[in-house]
Amino acid sequence: MNDDNDMMRADLPNRDSLSDRIANLSPAKRALLELRRKQLEARAAAGTSIPRRDPGRPCPLSFSQQRLWFLQQFDPDSPVYNITHAIRLKGELNFEALCEALNAVVVRHEILRTTIREHEGSAIQVVGANAPVSLPVFDLSEKRESERPEVIRSFIESQAQKRFDLDSGLMLRAALLRVDKDEHVLVLATHHIASDGWSSSLLLREIAAIYGAVCEGRPSPLPELPVQYADFAAWQRSALHGETLTAQLSYWEQQLQKMPEVLSLPADHPRPSIQSFRGAREPLRLHPELTAELRKLSQREGVTLFMTLLAAFKTLLFRYSGQEDVVVGIPVANRTKPELENLIGFFVNNLVLRTNLTRDPTFRELIGRVREVALGAYAHQDVPFEKLVERLKPERNLSHTPLFQVMFGFQNARRESVEFPGLSMSPLQVDNGTAKFDLFLSLVEEAGSIRGALEYNTDLFEHETVTRMIGHYFRLLEAVCDHPESRLSKLPLLTELEKHQLLSEWNRTQTPESRPSCIHRMFELQVENSPDATALIVEGQQLSYRELNARANQLAHYLCNIGVTSEVLVGISMERSIDMLIAVLGVLKAGGAYVPLDPTYPPDRLLYMVQDAEIAVLLTQHKLR
Repeated sequence: MNDDNDMMRADLPNRDSLSDRIANLSPAKRALLELRRKQLEARAAAGTSIPRRDPGRPCPLSFSQQRLWFLQQFDPDSPVYNITHAIRLKGELNFEALCEALNAVVVRHEILRTTIREHEGSAIQVVGANAPVSLPVFDLSEKRESERPEVIRSFIESQAQKRFDLDSGLMLRAALLRVDKDEHVLVLATHHIASDGWSSSLLLREIAAIYGAVCEGRPSPLPELPVQYADFAAWQRSALHGETLTAQLSYWEQQLQKMPEVLSLPADHPRPSIQSFRGAREPLRLHPELTAELRKLSQREGVTLFMTLLAAFKTLLFRYSGQEDVVVGIPVANRTKPELENLIGFFVNNLVLRTNLTRDPTFRELIGRVREVALGAYAHQDVPFEKLVERLKPERNLSHTPLFQVMFGFQNARRESVEFPGLSMSPLQVDNGTAKFDLFLSLVEEAGSIRGALEYNTDLFEHETVTRMIGHYFRLLEAVCDHPESRLSKLPLLTELEKHQLLSEWNRTQTPESRPSCIHRMFELQVENSPDATALIVEGQQLSYRELNARANQLAHYLCNIGVTSEVLVGISMERSIDMLIAVLGVLKAGGAYVPLDPTYPPDRLLYMVQDAEIAVLLTQHKLR
C-alpha cells in the first residue's frame, strides 16, 4: 500500500472541504484522482458489482491465492507467509470478552475458517463451519523482571514461526502471554493466503470493537458484510477476461519487454541456487526535519512523497548495481470496490515499476520518470501479478523471485485508532526470521515523521552491510533536498563517519618504525635479544647467536676488503654445514648477493654457471677446492 492509493480513500468531510483539498493537490495527485474517477465510472457503467457466489458450486482460489498455494507446496513448513502481530495490553483484561471477540470475527469472515483442498486437479476454497478459536494462555508472571523481555521476544518468535496447515484448521491463530496481573501480550497470526497488511489492521480493529461491546453489554457494532472473500475470488475469475484484460496485459508486455532478469546488487555472499527466504529486519527512522524537506521538494516538483522516496531508493540501487534499468516492485491494496473495504482476505497486488536511468539523469529528471511509470502502473493495476508472470513467462529460476527482487512500500493514510476499553495498547516488534525478497524497504509516515524497516535476505547480506545501506539512503535523501538538479552519479553517498574513515583514518601516512626487512638485519636483532641462545646445531657442532654473528662479521670484513660491495655476485659452493650458513650471512652483511652452486653438479655445468653469472668471488670448502 502506498500514499497514492491511500490518498484516494481519505475521508473528506464536506463539499467545500473537498473542493479546497482538490485545489491544493499536487499535479501528480490530481492526475491520480482523475485516473481513479474514470476507472470507477467505467466499472460502474459495466455493472461490475460483486455478486454472491453459488454456495453449491466449488469456489476457485483467487489469482493471488493460487500462486501462494503453489509456492507453499514446495516448503509447507516455512513461516515466510505467516503474518504475525503482537500487542502489549496493560490494564484489567476481560479474558472471556476477548475470546468472544475472536470467535465473532471468525464467524464474521469466512476466509478465516476456509481451507484449501484439491478438487478434480485444481485447488479450491472450502468454507468450514463455525469452530471455536482457542486462546491458550502462557504465564510468566513468576519469572524475574530482568528475564521477561527475552522470554516475551522468544514467545513472539515461536508463535510467528509455527506452520499453518492450509488443508485443515483455522487461518487465524491466537495466543496470550500473561506477563503480570495487569499486563498481557496478545499474539495474532494469520496465513497470507487469507490475509494481507490491510486485513491485519482490520482484524485488530474489529476485535477491539467487539471486545468493547461485550464488556459494556452491547451487541456488535459492526454491520453485516455484503460479500465474502470467496465471492471476490469467484468474481475475479469471471471478470478478468476479454478486452479489458487484453488491453491491460498489452500495456505490461510493452512496458516490461527485454527487462533484465535480476538486479545485481553487490552482496556479501553468492546467491544460493534455491532461495531460502531466510531474513531479518533493520528498523529505521527519518528526522521530522528531513521529512518536512522531502515533502517540500515533492510539492515543488509536482509529485507525491511516495514518488520522491522511491526515486531516491532507485538512485541507491543504481549506484550500488551500476545498472541503468532498475526494476522495483510495489504493493497496492487492490480494494477497488467499496464492498471490499472491510473484508479480511488476500487482496494486495504487486506492481512492477521499471525506470530507465540512462544518460545519468538529474534527480529532478528521475522524479519525472518515476511519476510517469507510476501513473501508468496505477492505470493498469487490475492485472494480478500472477497473471502477469503467467503471460510474460520469465525464465524459471528458483534462486530469486520473478520480475523483481527488490520491493518498496510507503503508507501514509490516516489510521483509525484502535482502543480496547480499560486497556492501553502498544504494538511490539515481530520478526519471524524470513524475507520474501532480496530487499524490501517498507516506510510509514506518522505524525510528521517517517519510520520503517529494511528487510533483507540473510543468505545475501550481512547486518553491517544493511546498516551501511540505510545510512547511504539517508545521505541521498538529504542531498536531493539541497541539490535536486545534481546528476545521480554526483550525489553524495558516504556518511560523515565514512568520509572521516576514508580521508583521515585510512589515509594516515605516518607509520611506526618498522622491523628490518633484510634477513641479516633480522638475524642481528635476534643476536641482540638472545646472544647466548643456540643458533644452530649441525652434526654435533653448535654455535650461539653471538658466535655465529662474530664469524659471519669476520667473513664480511674480508669480503669487503677484496672488493665485494652491492651488486657483486659471490658464488657459494659448499656442502650443508655451519660454513655454508656463515658464508650466506657474510655475503649479505658485505652487501653482496650470493649464487648457490651445488657441488654435486657436473663440473661442466658448474663452470657454465660461474661464467654465465660472471662470478668474481667463490667461497668453497677445502675438500671441494
